[in-house]
Amino acid sequence: MQTQIASWARDTDFGQEADAILRRCVHCGFCTATCPTYQVLGDELDSPRGRIYLIKQMLEGAAPGPSTQTHLDRCLTCRNCETTCPSGVQYGHLLDIGRNLVEQRVPRPWRQRFTRALLRKGLNSPLFAPALRLGQAVRGLLPASLRRKVPERRGAGALPDTRGHARQVLLLAGCVQPALMPTIDAATVRVLDAIGVGVRLGVGGCCGAVNFHLDDQEAALRQMRANIDAWWPAVRDGEVEAIVMNASGCGAMVKEYAHHLRHDADYAERAARIVAVVRDVSEIVAPHAAQLRARLAGAVHVARQHGEAGLHDAYAPIRAAFHPPCTLQHWQGLRPRTEAMLADLGYELQPFSEQHLCCGSAGAYSVLNPDISMSLRDRKLAAIEPARPDIILSANVGCIGHLQSGTATPVRHWIESLDERLAQAIAS
Repeated sequence: MQTQIASWARDTDFGQEADAILRRCVHCGFCTATCPTYQVLGDELDSPRGRIYLIKQMLEGAAPGPSTQTHLDRCLTCRNCETTCPSGVQYGHLLDIGRNLVEQRVPRPWRQRFTRALLRKGLNSPLFAPALRLGQAVRGLLPASLRRKVPERRGAGALPDTRGHARQVLLLAGCVQPALMPTIDAATVRVLDAIGVGVRLGVGGCCGAVNFHLDDQEAALRQMRANIDAWWPAVRDGEVEAIVMNASGCGAMVKEYAHHLRHDADYAERAARIVAVVRDVSEIVAPHAAQLRARLAGAVHVARQHGEAGLHDAYAPIRAAFHPPCTLQHWQGLRPRTEAMLADLGYELQPFSEQHLCCGSAGAYSVLNPDISMSLRDRKLAAIEPARPDIILSANVGCIGHLQSGTATPVRHWIESLDERLAQAIAS
């Protein structure tokens, strides 16, 4: 793609980055085949190729308007297009630049400003947890549109003391997951304890994704720096071997800290060091899958010896549909490894069509673009339903809550399911 970047952007860091990305695009259109918004809306401007043209026009001097803003807003940032692109176009980084420029040039209507500010402040507020508990207490009285955003409360269970393990990791405990689904963090602590890894909780705050994708990139950068400050002593001194992420959306964002802070003289080097030790929880558990499978198999053997058919059934292979979040498969490229691990752990993964396609959650997207979001959710569940799984597994809190709102089949983080199976094994 030939470009003529306007003088006001040509010599800037963002202008040079955007120019390099744009020049890789060859107009092939492969991205349209895997773009969820294009699949739903059928509008070229709601495809990666169309949005690339809009951003290119703006960088070449055209004035953006509300229409440009709408088309960029509609992108789910799933990055499926990057997986598909034969030219290696870094569309996600280009979109970040485009959205930031449009936000500076196109005033939003007051309703949009209010909603986005409310989401940014509310999801990052210490009042989020008590507000959620109140919502859970009156969940049955809430309108359906709000009720599907409020998951039923489930007990997290007791946590083991893991300070004695030689291997130690940090676990991000900011943002909404500890309030929305505390079972995920608790299950993570117990499963890692089972393989001899201790977990340090409560270090750091929100990863910054909420602010970054809701028009306040500067606030997100401040959160990134605060997290680096919080994690740095333990990483610098070798007290932990990894910073573990059990929400793939957070993991995807933190793994990009080095990119977002590359021009920050005070943080660039530390950000790169932090990113080097960030691991999705599957990357920690996968090498121990055989060990965990043996523990489950031992429970089967014990159950058989005692003639406990019910317990034996509990350890039988589980028919599961695995929905790989976009942030796991397209941002981090961890879908193959995660699926192999689940198979090693005794899950019979049921294939279904369009496994690559976004479920429509995408953080706050389901609030801001409910029609597109619900269409994608229903499309995903319709693809899963013929497989008749006992459980739907995923790896991101947003996807789990979004999918659960449309099905009676249990939707869980895979580590929650594994934790339950290990607990049954211990009980036997």
